[in-house]
This record gives sequence, C-alpha cells and structure tokens, in this order.
Amino acid sequence: MMGVDGFGWLVAGVIVAGLVRGFSGFGTAMIYLPIAGQVLSPVAAITTLIVIDLIGPLPNVPRALREAVLPDVARLGIGLVLGLPVGVAVLLAVAPEVFRYAVSGATLVMLGLLLAGWRYAGPLRAPLVLATGGASGLLGGAAGLAGPPVILVYMASPLRPAAIRANILLFLLVTDIAMLGLYALWDVFDRSVAMAGLVLAVPYLLANVAGAAMFRPEAERTYRRIAYAIIAGSALLGLPLWD
Repeated sequence: MMGVDGFGWLVAGVIVAGLVRGFSGFGTAMIYLPIAGQVLSPVAAITTLIVIDLIGPLPNVPRALREAVLPDVARLGIGLVLGLPVGVAVLLAVAPEVFRYAVSGATLVMLGLLLAGWRYAGPLRAPLVLATGGASGLLGGAAGLAGPPVILVYMASPLRPAAIRANILLFLLVTDIAMLGLYALWDVFDRSVAMAGLVLAVPYLLANVAGAAMFRPEAERTYRRIAYAIIAGSALLGLPLWD
C-alpha cells in the first residue's frame, strides 16, 4: 500500500492532527487529508481517516445522545444520505491529483471562512438542516471534509454549546458509518487500509489527549491561531505543485 517513509508521513500527520484537535476541538480532516493524499489513493486516504475518526468519539456517544437535538441529527442524516453517494461517485471518478487539489482548496476555503468569522446566524429550520446535511454529504464523499458545513451553520445557532457539540459529534459518527457502508457496497473498501487506520488511531488518540492537556482556557485565541497556521501549512503542503 505504501513504503515505510509513506507510513511515517501518515503517523506524523495523525500526531499533528491529534494535537490540534485536542487543543482546538477541530481540524483533523483539514490537517490529515492533505498529507495522506500524498502517499495514499483518495479512497485509501479517506478510509484511514474514517477509521481514525470513528474510534475517537465512541466514549462520548452516550453523553451526546442525551444532549443532542435528535430530530436535527435525523434531518442532517437524511440530507447526508442524499448527498453522500453523489460525492463518493465524484471521488471515484477523479484522478488522485484532482483529489489533492480539491482537498487543499476546500481546506483553504473553509479556513478562510473561519478566519473571517463567518457563521450562519439565522433560524435552523428543517429545510436548512436537510440542505446542510446534503452539502456535508457531498463534500464528505468527494473530499472527506463532511464537518465544515455543519460546523459553520451550527456554531452561531441559538442551541446550547453542549447540544451543538453533541449534534456535530453524532452527525460525523453517522457520516463515518455511512461512508464505510457505501465503500463496502461499491466494493472499494480495503481491509488492509482499514487496519492501517486502526494502527494510526493509537498515536492519534495519544496526541489528542496530549493536546487536550496542553489547552489552557485563557490562551484559547493563541491555540486557535496555531491551529489555523498548521491547517494552512498542511493544505499548502498537500498541493501537487511540490511533487
């Protein structure tokens, strides 16, 4: 699947992604995928990400089920089911170089929106929630970045912060399960790649714990600036221009 050097890049990618996720609460896909896209095929890169992301939040699921607005999660899931197959079809049709450009480009666009402070501030009506799930499914299937549309819409919503976190956690968990199922259905699921994801999950979780231990509430803005800089660097590094 890859050489020793390639696997070393993946380990470095998950460690950096775990540290940033630990002290900022986001950024795993935006950091890991531009790096993984350099040594893995698009489907393999996303498969390892899915396995890593699937294991990490499992201990928090019971609490999330209590705190989430489950009807909203269901609407997001319906939108996901509509958008995800289209996104995966696009992913399977494009060349690896196109995938790398798409991931890096989408990452930089989302980072730009975060830096600009853009958030949706209107009411979360059912059609909007469905459309957000569809956009996340399309972007997640095509580029492995399902989180940003949901995050950008929910971060400024009137919901309690605990409910926002719970909704996002459950939706991304559903996304990971749906993508694995779709990969299996379309016969593109590779068990050896999934096993590599399980191995990578160990340094990712350790780095996540270390990043959370490093976090200090009074320095939140500094941590976010560091996270933004690392995400930007990863996105630029992932461009095929440097090959």
